[in-house]
Amino acid sequence: MTRIACDECTRAATARAVAGRGLPVVEPGMPTPAGTGLTRRTFVARSLGLALSVYGAGKLSLFDGGIAEAATGAPGPVLVTVFLEGGADALSLLAPVGDPLYRKLRPNLAVTGGAPFIADARLSWHPALAPLAQLDGEGKVAVCPAIGYDHPDQSHFTSRHFWEVGATDPRLLTGWLGRYLDATGRPDNPLQGLSLGGTLQPSLATARVPVAAIDGPGQYDFWVPGVWGEVEARMLDAMDSLGRLRSGDAAFATAANVTRQSATLRRQLLPFASDKGISSPVQYPSGDDSFPKQLQGLAAMIAAGLPLHCVALQASGEYDTHAGQKAALTPALNMTAASLFAFQRDLEARGIADRVLTLVWSEFGRRAEENGSGGTDHGAAGAAFLIGSRVSSGQVGEFPGLASLDADGNVKATADFRGVYCALLEQWFGFDADRIVPSGGRFQRPKLVA
Repeated sequence: MTRIACDECTRAATARAVAGRGLPVVEPGMPTPAGTGLTRRTFVARSLGLALSVYGAGKLSLFDGGIAEAATGAPGPVLVTVFLEGGADALSLLAPVGDPLYRKLRPNLAVTGGAPFIADARLSWHPALAPLAQLDGEGKVAVCPAIGYDHPDQSHFTSRHFWEVGATDPRLLTGWLGRYLDATGRPDNPLQGLSLGGTLQPSLATARVPVAAIDGPGQYDFWVPGVWGEVEARMLDAMDSLGRLRSGDAAFATAANVTRQSATLRRQLLPFASDKGISSPVQYPSGDDSFPKQLQGLAAMIAAGLPLHCVALQASGEYDTHAGQKAALTPALNMTAASLFAFQRDLEARGIADRVLTLVWSEFGRRAEENGSGGTDHGAAGAAFLIGSRVSSGQVGEFPGLASLDADGNVKATADFRGVYCALLEQWFGFDADRIVPSGGRFQRPKLVA
């Protein structure tokens, strides 16, 4: 398929791909990506069998022990953020079929045939989002049909940066989730913030505590340097018995506790070994796409008791649809929706769905009127979704209709992304959002968690 993304979207993605490895090439006036300047070091957490790129870490003298200790605590809530890169077209994801201006503005791109959105009869789900429509019918989806911020910037680079740092401030270099982890996290648990995809997602960029990036499920394995085969297997098998040894010595007790936890985690992580694949109680989409594999691995990691709190990854597809929108959007949404549906069903089957919320977002929506290339140009308000068993279903903000577009012909925002962040911090994590979101007190908190 011919690439449809504009050059500015490509530059935005490229600059963030190197965040954490020095200052990227950024055009004058563009914000510096969050996480720029963070050091990156590669570690192997042997007690977990994970090869990690760790960002923002100081001395990790208790690396393995700290993770094992964190994993012994009561499992906490996990927030997963999924980014739709390029500015996903909100007027296709949730088509305003009940608005008489829709077909006038989009004679060729108007979406038909989708399931109705329960909270607003004027809107219908894109047919490729049928799995999300099903979850909507089950009361497990909250929808922001027109989310954004005041004085919208239609630059991929700038708008994405605002969402990532949780403020319309081009100077911020820490992510909104990174600041939360700085306030609540541990100095020796990089798994508290996990970026799937191998590079640091800027929303997780911290100032004080470590966070980690990992490519995919193939890295979930145990190994011992310089030892392999049957000897390695026997050595690892011996961990369980060594962990059960008792002594009055405090240092010995600490070592035995770490060993015992390592043995437990090894048993839990055996299905992750690259030569065995990850077992799952549900079927994920097949093929070479990495997104469903990442979600499948993530569900297994949460079920294994790993001390995860904030996870960020990017969905399938390219959403900067200046041309050929119909051909590009349907397969991207098919893979994304099917993967998210499988992830939710996986969490439910494992009995951990009440611990996980998934936020799906994009930097902006698209222009209300289609262009002459079978596509849509950069817009303002977009769509976001919150998925989970504990979601307060319905909609956040109303769809404003197409009769009162802004001066550029874009849909106006009826919900601010910073208010959603504040609500998630307070209702999901039980944390004072004013400490994380600049001027957070001025944003209305919608009810997101039931």
